[in-house]
Amino acid sequence: MKNNTFGKIFLFVLFNICFLNAFAQNYTINGKVQINDQAAGGATVSLAPGGLKTACDEHGNFEFKEIAGGEYELLVRLVGAKNFRKKINVNGNIVLNIALEDADTRQLNEVNVQDSSQRMASGNLRQVEGTAIYAGKKTEVVNVGNLNANLATNNTRQIYSRVAGINIIEYDGGGLQLGIGGRGLNPSRVSNFNTRQNGYDISADALGYPESYYTPPAEALDRIEIIRGAASLQYGTQFGGLINFQLKKGPADKPVEVTSRQTAGSYGFFNSFNSIGGKVKKLNYYAYYQYKRGDGWRPNSHFDQNGAYLHLDYQFTPKLKVTGEYTYMHYLAQLPGGLTDEEFEADPSQSNRARNWFKVDWNLASVTLDYEFNDHTKINWRSYYLHGSRQALGILSYINRPDPGGQRDLLDDTFKNFGSEIRLLHQYKLVNNQPSTFLGGVRVYKGLTLRNQGNADDGSGPTFKYTGSFPSGSGYEFPGTNVAVFTENIFQLTEKWSVTPGARFEFISTKADGYYATKSSPYDDFYYIQNFEKKTNNRAFVFFGLGTSYKPMKGIELYANVSQNYRSVNFNDIRVVNPNARVDSTLSDEKGYTIDGGIRGHVNSWMRYDLSLFYLKYNKRIGSVNTKSADNLENYRLRKNIGDSRNIGFESLIEGDLLKAISKGTSKYKLSVYTNFALIDARYITSLDPSVRKDNLVEFVPPILFRTGVSFGNKLFDVAYQFSHVGKQYSDATNAERSDRAIDGVVPAYQVMDLSATYRWKLFTLSGSINNLLDEKYFTRRADGYPGPGILPSDNRTFYLTLQVKL
Repeated sequence: MKNNTFGKIFLFVLFNICFLNAFAQNYTINGKVQINDQAAGGATVSLAPGGLKTACDEHGNFEFKEIAGGEYELLVRLVGAKNFRKKINVNGNIVLNIALEDADTRQLNEVNVQDSSQRMASGNLRQVEGTAIYAGKKTEVVNVGNLNANLATNNTRQIYSRVAGINIIEYDGGGLQLGIGGRGLNPSRVSNFNTRQNGYDISADALGYPESYYTPPAEALDRIEIIRGAASLQYGTQFGGLINFQLKKGPADKPVEVTSRQTAGSYGFFNSFNSIGGKVKKLNYYAYYQYKRGDGWRPNSHFDQNGAYLHLDYQFTPKLKVTGEYTYMHYLAQLPGGLTDEEFEADPSQSNRARNWFKVDWNLASVTLDYEFNDHTKINWRSYYLHGSRQALGILSYINRPDPGGQRDLLDDTFKNFGSEIRLLHQYKLVNNQPSTFLGGVRVYKGLTLRNQGNADDGSGPTFKYTGSFPSGSGYEFPGTNVAVFTENIFQLTEKWSVTPGARFEFISTKADGYYATKSSPYDDFYYIQNFEKKTNNRAFVFFGLGTSYKPMKGIELYANVSQNYRSVNFNDIRVVNPNARVDSTLSDEKGYTIDGGIRGHVNSWMRYDLSLFYLKYNKRIGSVNTKSADNLENYRLRKNIGDSRNIGFESLIEGDLLKAISKGTSKYKLSVYTNFALIDARYITSLDPSVRKDNLVEFVPPILFRTGVSFGNKLFDVAYQFSHVGKQYSDATNAERSDRAIDGVVPAYQVMDLSATYRWKLFTLSGSINNLLDEKYFTRRADGYPGPGILPSDNRTFYLTLQVKL
């Protein structure tokens, strides 16, 4: 009997335990962390008791699963921000929206994060981002997802409309290449910026040929980060600074998201962009494929482009993440060539070149390791390899002469580059118990450019092959080596004032090994003679910078920075055979410095502003002058050290939501207005060439740059209008007004308007744009070689329509 009673009690207890376990619930805690209205990627989130810890992804999202009910304390830490603590009672699934404050300001309580569709398209970088320091620097951010712009064509004047002082070269209507320059620097293929994608280089050769033939598609971009001349301490020696394209990653809150965008437009334009991304356990993935084609508004302007990208990152532990990426791009374009001034004035849509072609292949792979030793110390190690090529085929003779037929000229470049950069960021307390930040890093780079030039066939198609037993112009290898050590430190002297000194050591070695060909006779009966040569140029130096930031009150920051700059001579510019241009064999490196300072901040949450002044000193500036040959039979551009120049300027950007200000944040609509205005005075102050007078204006520098726009809408629709004015600029240092060959002369001032509209309904988004609304006839460049020579007319009025489906 006792045994039977004991058995019943045992079964009863066992049943209740099973019953309770069956109905006991575990919950999920997820959330989003932001700082200064931007995602706090890399922030660490801890949950106690239990010792649980995770890291926010690049969008600031975090998640804890299978959490038992009870009381916990949540702790969020981020270098450069105050710790955030909050006690939470878990009795159901919890969603948190957390705002961090910079370490030098007071802690805020939990706030609601505003919908991304209502955020501004422009912004600034925090003083510490990942393993980089931006305190006291002029920084700009373009939030591409918040732009109402023609993304399918990478429309530069719309995408960079909120970046102050940017001069733009419009290469083509398809957005195949990017040409921008800041503060009076040459915009040709972004050659005066250090150009990166997700933190690693994408240019052809960072030492010998720093031009970018690959541009990430705007539809794949999350944001664009721009740091002006002071970026040289952390990213290289360039005068322009840094442009970093941050591509999208898979959404952290779903395993699969598919986006398909199909765009049709004027002159046979078609673009298909398709992406897939998501997060599966510890793996985040994102991939896209793009096909683009068009016929262009001028004859002989057809292009085809294919591009693909794959991103994989795996969070092995809360402290360790490894990322791998691969980028592929190929395009073939027919080039309509340039025009003379008379031809442009008569009919800018005409073309006098039917045999010019351009082909680019780009393969780029990278591996990145992020490791967090603790809440105050982290390391980033990124390595990449680029294998790319570009081939230009056609007629380079002056555009005021007809195509003579016969053999064409072929320039064939191959780029093989490897780079590895490791960074350590450590936060510590030094003065008045204020958090200071140390950054140190090492960069190693090996580049190799293989350049050949010579005669190709006499056909009209894209046949990229040399005639003869070797290239009849030249054949060279240009190896380059760079080792750099850099450091910066934010000394937070008080809660409001910080000082950031920095230094960079550079060792640069550039070599040339190859030949250039000469004719054995000036008559028709000749053969080519190969003249072999080797050159080596090694140099090492240290340069310094100093920045400061002062925040007298909330929403206002005063900043200033000075940094030395340097640009090396490119061997591969010296041996290019071009009847329109030659290079001085005594060309020497350029040195100088950049000083800037300004005030930036925000008024509540409805307006942000950034007003600044800059001074850019350029010693032994390299430029082009119109020159006659010794026998006075030929005119050509001579690339040489012209003299010292200085650029002085004012830059400003003001952007605000007027309805948000009037309604105090309660309006369901937005009326966003921005004004981007820059004044630049750039002149030669000394001259090494008799044709360039003191006080001549520096080439490629519009004295006035003005862009403004307005956008009205809500979560369902948005209509945007933009106006751009660019002042008159010169294309060479002699300030020639005009020439018969059209490669010298002014680029007249011009005004362009654009109109865009977007409507969203459930899974669908319909967008349309009219570019060059008033059908302005203008041009942005006179080219002395490809893709000219001569005046390159910009597109006339064009129409585009995009249908997006997101699943």
